[in-house]
Amino acid sequence: MITDFKNKTAVLTGAGSGFGLECARIGARLGMNLVLADVQQDALEKATQEMQSTGAPVLAVRLDVSKAAEVEVLGRKVFERFGAPHFVFNNAGVGAGGLIWETSVKEWEWVLGVNLMGVAHGVRVFTPMMLEAARRDPAYSGHIVNTASMAGLLNPPNMGVYNVSKHAVVSLSETLYQDLALVTDRIGASVLCPFFVPTGITQSQRNRPLELQETDAKPTKSQLIGEAMSKKAVGSGKVSAADVAQLVFDAVAANRFYIYSHPKGIKSVQNRLDDVMLARNPTDPFAERPEIGASLKQALRSGE
Repeated sequence: MITDFKNKTAVLTGAGSGFGLECARIGARLGMNLVLADVQQDALEKATQEMQSTGAPVLAVRLDVSKAAEVEVLGRKVFERFGAPHFVFNNAGVGAGGLIWETSVKEWEWVLGVNLMGVAHGVRVFTPMMLEAARRDPAYSGHIVNTASMAGLLNPPNMGVYNVSKHAVVSLSETLYQDLALVTDRIGASVLCPFFVPTGITQSQRNRPLELQETDAKPTKSQLIGEAMSKKAVGSGKVSAADVAQLVFDAVAANRFYIYSHPKGIKSVQNRLDDVMLARNPTDPFAERPEIGASLKQALRSGE
């Protein structure tokens, strides 16, 4: 576990906004070397200027985490500048909604490419580097944090492709934790499962690559409804991205695996796990807020 962050190196994807930016701010205050990676050039430049103004050593790299080669280049640049990192935050992510059968091939490729393969590439590139550092230096310790979502522990309707991507990240992270435990005691892993927190993810479409844009396709009714509901839920969130970033650092220091922004949400997870254990049909996700479920059904069924 990492308890003293000073002069340690942190790699943060999605560093231009949301959790990534807030973690970078904490890292700067703690005296860390910061590697900031983001697909959005202007946001990356702004974050870089802010961190440099604090005196923090910064390496900024624009990249698309879904591209294996670009993450591999990031790894080489990090090692050349700072050596093996101590803290890797595979955080970059995008949001998407709509009925699952209305999800296009390009949408699947985009969301899984960023949310799942972006994490997989980060794990693949940096874990061997960190293991080698631990082998060479008895004082070395490291930690990897992957951003999933409460949607990785639940299956809310009209969010299919996002749910799938985040469930996969939870599975990847749990496996990473177990695999690391087989080979080392000095590198930990955590999975971040936030609920609705204002981060900018609802504006994800601004960063969709040209080759995955659907210029001739209009959003379906369910996709528009999903986008509106997500914006409303995220906008009304009481927990800030800065709050969640502090939870991340606290979890790393405590070597705690599951990181929740809204612990009360675990009740819904328990319901889902009980469904699995009892082989019963999935519980109504709106059982405690039936007016939301009724509103969603009415919106989707209107004009049938």
